Amino acid sequence: MALGFLSRLKDGLQRSTQKLSDNLSSVVTRRRLDDAALDALEEALIASDLGTKVAARVIAAFRRSRFGRDITDAEIRDALAAEIAAILAPIAQPLRLDPARHPHVILVAGVNGTGKTTTIGKFAQMWAGQGLRPVLVAGDTFRAAAVEQLQIWGNRTGAPVIAGPANTDAAGLAFDALTRARADAADILLIDTAGRLHNKSALMQELQKIIRVLRKQDPSAPHSVLLVLDATTGQNAIEQVRVFKEMVDVTGLIVTKLDGSARGGIVVALAEEFALPVHAVGVGEQAEDLRPFDAMVFARGLVGI
Repeated sequence: MALGFLSRLKDGLQRSTQKLSDNLSSVVTRRRLDDAALDALEEALIASDLGTKVAARVIAAFRRSRFGRDITDAEIRDALAAEIAAILAPIAQPLRLDPARHPHVILVAGVNGTGKTTTIGKFAQMWAGQGLRPVLVAGDTFRAAAVEQLQIWGNRTGAPVIAGPANTDAAGLAFDALTRARADAADILLIDTAGRLHNKSALMQELQKIIRVLRKQDPSAPHSVLLVLDATTGQNAIEQVRVFKEMVDVTGLIVTKLDGSARGGIVVALAEEFALPVHAVGVGEQAEDLRPFDAMVFARGLVGI
């Protein structure tokens, strides 16, 4: 992981770290880790968006290993980072492409504003730089801005962008794009989608139709279904995962905007709640600001080590 990215991740997590530090201050002043201190620690973790399940798990571990002992601020942070990293390690999984697929079909979902289109562009640039051939599909056909944004990324990366007139049927567009991508022996097909949760039933039908139509050509498609989440939404991200899991078989998460959030702890809550792989995290607008998720680096950054 490049130093520049690590430094941006650390800077991005500063607001989350400050929030956690403020909440931990009442624990550290107690010094001895007794019942009162553990209660205060649990409240601090919940207030820092780590969620009740994570807080309970961490407190149970502290109770087993450190109850009744005097403990310093540094010891609390080290122990907390180790517990958080243990929760995150199983879900820190890079997105792996199947080289036997031509193309490997990736459906990208998420509510509007999470950074779906930008994430697609960043992946396209990364894979194009590795000598692979991505094709992009502007499947959010109701938002002209999303189509234009994807075309900018297509020009930047040299990746073809399949788009249609406004309000084009997204499933038909995806079908045509898969036909073209297969004919051109493309390596990856990245499909952008709409994200209008205020009309959940229509969105569900659209996503399910895209999958149904893709499977007329390739019964195993899509090979990955990525849900893009905005870290600044905090606990709302949990509800978004729950809703999209009802609609489609989400295979992995991308967490964006960690550079502007005081709610980085939500990544830990998501890991404990859903155990879905977190493939990458984003800390800025540039392509290099999206990187594979590293559990220990994130945990230590979150607690301010």
